[in-house]
Parts: sequence; C-alpha cells; structure tokens
Amino acid sequence: MILMRHGQSEFNLHFSATKRDPGIEDPRLTPLGQAQAEAAAEALSRQGITRILASPYTRALQTAAPTARALGLPVHVHVGVRERAHFRCDIGSSRTALAQAWPEHDFGHIDEVWWPTGTETAESVDARAAAFRAEMLQLPQWATTLVVSHWAFLLALTGQSLENGEWVRFDPS
Repeated sequence: MILMRHGQSEFNLHFSATKRDPGIEDPRLTPLGQAQAEAAAEALSRQGITRILASPYTRALQTAAPTARALGLPVHVHVGVRERAHFRCDIGSSRTALAQAWPEHDFGHIDEVWWPTGTETAESVDARAAAFRAEMLQLPQWATTLVVSHWAFLLALTGQSLENGEWVRFDPS
C-alpha cells in the first residue's frame, strides 16, 4: 500500500515555529499543504491506486481530495488511521459537520464524536496500527490502496517519521 502523511496544516506551521500548541482544532491545510497535496496527486496518479482511505480529520480529507479527483475514486473514511490524541489539533469535527463539508463522503459509520477525549497513549496507537495492519492484510487490494494519515499513526505503523506531504510504499506483511 501507499502511506501518505497529510500536507502541512495550520497547526504544523505554527507548532514548527514555536514548539507550542497553537490551540487550533481540526486545522485545515495551509497553501503549502494544499500544494503538497496537489503535487502528491500528480505523482500518485501513476501508481496504480484503486482505493483511497483517509482519516476523518479535515487536513487528511483535504490531502486525499486531489488524488481522489485525479483518479475518479471515492475516499473511504477510516477512523482507525486518525492521529494520536495529544494536541488541540487532534480534536476533530463532528460527523454532522464533516458530512456537511464533504457531502461526497460517507460518514454514516462513524460516531458523532469519533476522536478520543484526553491524551492517547503510545501503546494505544501501536495497538491501532497493529489492528490496521491485520485489517489491510485481509483486503485483496491492499497493495493498491492509498492511506492518508498522520505522523504518530504512520510512525507506529512503519517506524518511519514522514514529513508533511511525503508518501512511501509499505507492505503490511
């Protein structure tokens, strides 16, 4: 499969400069983040992708959108590939708000408040990553699936620290 970290978000921009949580809930992509998503779509359009999974955070959905448009594929929202709950940016938008903002996506399978409250442990993220790896191995099309996710989840899944907008191939076996 191909794993991609979302493009630069408003949180990433401010946190990189100050190393302090700027208090932005469910941040959107910056212009640089949108450019990263568009550049990735160009490159990913030649990778044989047949399925797109994305975290329900706005920054991940915005990152997946250009590739979905380029390939004419729907984005499947997957709560399991969300970010580790730690900062204000890890407070998501409600299912209702997401459905209004992204009417082309199906959010019916997620709870109204789908993100955890409080700080999530590293062990919890590791367990989610292991469960996702096992889930993907059951899918015949795992090799042609794009997963748009977040730094901590991707680190738990692969052991690699990806930069905003970066993508890598990953064999879950």
